[in-house]
Amino acid sequence: MSSADAASSDDAKLQSFLQWLQANGADLRGCTIRACGRKGFGVYSTAAETGAAETGATDGNHYSSYFLPQSKVLAADQTGCCAGVVMVVPLDLAVTPMRVLQDPLVGPRCRALFEEGGVDDRLLVMLFLMAERLRPSSLWKPYLDMLPGTFGSSVWFDDEELAELEGTTLHRATIMQKRSLQTLFDNKVKGLVEELLHVDDSGSSTEVQFEDFLWANSIFWTRALNIPLPHSYVFPGSLDEQQTTTAGSLGDSSLTTQQENDTAVKNTRGDENSESCTTESIWVEGLVPGIDFCNHNVKALATWEVDSVGNATGIPASMYLRLAQVGKSSVETGTEIYINYGNKGNEELLYLYGFVVDNNPDDYLMVHYPIEALRQVQSADIKMKLIEMQKAELRCLLPTSLLDSGFFGTSTSSGEDDNKKNASHFSSYSWSGQRKVPSYLHKNVFPQEFLSTLRTIAMQEYELEQVASLLGEVGSSEDTEPSDAEVRSAIWEVCGDHGALGLLVDLLRVKMAELEEGTGTEASDSQLLVKFDSSDPEDSLSASVEDNYKTKSKANSRSCIVYRRGQKQLTRLFLREAEHLLELSEDDQT
Repeated sequence: MSSADAASSDDAKLQSFLQWLQANGADLRGCTIRACGRKGFGVYSTAAETGAAETGATDGNHYSSYFLPQSKVLAADQTGCCAGVVMVVPLDLAVTPMRVLQDPLVGPRCRALFEEGGVDDRLLVMLFLMAERLRPSSLWKPYLDMLPGTFGSSVWFDDEELAELEGTTLHRATIMQKRSLQTLFDNKVKGLVEELLHVDDSGSSTEVQFEDFLWANSIFWTRALNIPLPHSYVFPGSLDEQQTTTAGSLGDSSLTTQQENDTAVKNTRGDENSESCTTESIWVEGLVPGIDFCNHNVKALATWEVDSVGNATGIPASMYLRLAQVGKSSVETGTEIYINYGNKGNEELLYLYGFVVDNNPDDYLMVHYPIEALRQVQSADIKMKLIEMQKAELRCLLPTSLLDSGFFGTSTSSGEDDNKKNASHFSSYSWSGQRKVPSYLHKNVFPQEFLSTLRTIAMQEYELEQVASLLGEVGSSEDTEPSDAEVRSAIWEVCGDHGALGLLVDLLRVKMAELEEGTGTEASDSQLLVKFDSSDPEDSLSASVEDNYKTKSKANSRSCIVYRRGQKQLTRLFLREAEHLLELSEDDQT
């Protein structure tokens, strides 16, 4: 397919989707959705008075309102007077676990699976997305056709692209996640989706592939919002007791389930945008067609909010997009309306969303002490118990912002105030009073929870005996166990920081060696980026599908380079801080 044919097909899908939105009660009052290059589609401002015209609806609109009662469709014409509202979408159009359970086709089977504990709320949405995408007669087809078919996130990388991440935390996390997803697909997802497709005859002959699950997983994690649903919406009086019980468990499980991976990923992007959280809200994750086409920018133009009773929009139980700038009810026509996915480092952005931010101020470095190595140290069992008693951690995240308050940073905060703050870690229990607070404490950028771990691991046998003696003074009864603060204080008084800082320097040097062995130096990455950015931009109008594939692969490679260069830069800077602290700790000891 030529680029021109692809553009024509995309335009037809867009017009179909805009008609579908309007038919189901959505109202694009001051914006429209259109193509925006590599990002796929985005939300753009329009003149306020064009409102409904920009939806692309025609007199021949053939989409009936399946998802909304007619009263709510009519309510969409009753526009509210809240300034700055540019898009309104009824909550009934959101793809949430409750919406899946209420679906007349697959809802009964999904409800049984959910109540049996066979699936959680997130997997429930993914199964629904897969089944509806593979079902030719799906009523969600206009929306699903608009969603991207592939992603730039690392779980979609081929072997050559994945090799660009060697030596990084993200490389290990991606390999683990792909294996985990494949196992889940083989053992559970494939069979369940085939079962949902056999509910009717339309999709019974469709073969379910792993790529379908990979797609649904990426759609959920890139587009889901954490929605504060009104209590009255989740628990309407007309629902029977069984429905109420299920909805309640959905509300609870959304708050507690966390995705486990090595990147310490935040799970939703809604918290940073919504201003409608109240004690009467129940948080549920879901996709909101229309609003989910907003792209990310740290300088967001808009936030999303929920309108429970219709005061802001004229549409009760709706979510709306509102311009965030104080005093602004409109922006220049054609301006892209962004929302902020949150303060995320490039590791998380590339892992989940498939893009990076050049010179990202929210970037971070993860440093950890491998549990396998800990098991090999002398007196490993005792040290692991002490680490547990201190509530210490084997890993830490080091945000870029920490460097501002280090020895080589630009912080103007009072050293005396910082000393008092950090000294509190060691002053909760007084032992012999022989070890003074370090002279460098106000410039130590490394978390004490992690340094406590390193102090414990670095202890010599004679130091362990001294710590045991100090802790023996805490209580006269064997049933009395020292507190975490007391254990930290005892270990610090016996050991100081020298051993921990030496271990930290070693960890950072090993990390740098792994990064450079995998993909070269920071300087070589900088040279590659200059080469990438100086190449001629592709002519997307004349490019073939093959050329577009190469362009996407090139974009993935550039994202990898930006990410890994940032990791090398942060490793270098934090290593410099750690080495300087080690020198000062030696001076303090002498």
